[in-house]
Amino acid sequence: MSDFVKAENVFVNQSIASRQDALRFIADRAQELGVTKDPDAVYQAFLAREDMGETGMTDGFAVPHAKSAAIDKAAVIVLKNDHALDWPSFDDKPVDICISLLVPDGEAGTTHIKLLSKTAVLLMRSEFKELVRGTDDRQAIADAINAGIDEE
Repeated sequence: MSDFVKAENVFVNQSIASRQDALRFIADRAQELGVTKDPDAVYQAFLAREDMGETGMTDGFAVPHAKSAAIDKAAVIVLKNDHALDWPSFDDKPVDICISLLVPDGEAGTTHIKLLSKTAVLLMRSEFKELVRGTDDRQAIADAINAGIDEE
């Protein structure tokens, strides 16, 4: 199994107040993780994508994604908030778990599409959603996402 998503990319028990704060948090963690040197540009890329349409899926999950020249390497960062946030979603329910995709501009057509489609497939599986929702074990969450990314 790949280790594309590492345990340190998973942030649990956060207490973030808004969708904008969540996106800011993810952009700042991207800098700490070495994914970008410019978290402001990543944050702006998230906001630009949010303006295009909802990234909230169903059952409290969102898949915010940023494509930017400021992103140095593709990454997935997971945020589990301690309460649900107002977030435009397909089922009009608030969001408390974000599986965010960060992709360099040069990989927008390949890596981005693969990550987005693999994540969408995972979010159709109740066992995956139950695992992520039911644990704060950062490694277990990372392993579950990696297993989904590795599937053919």
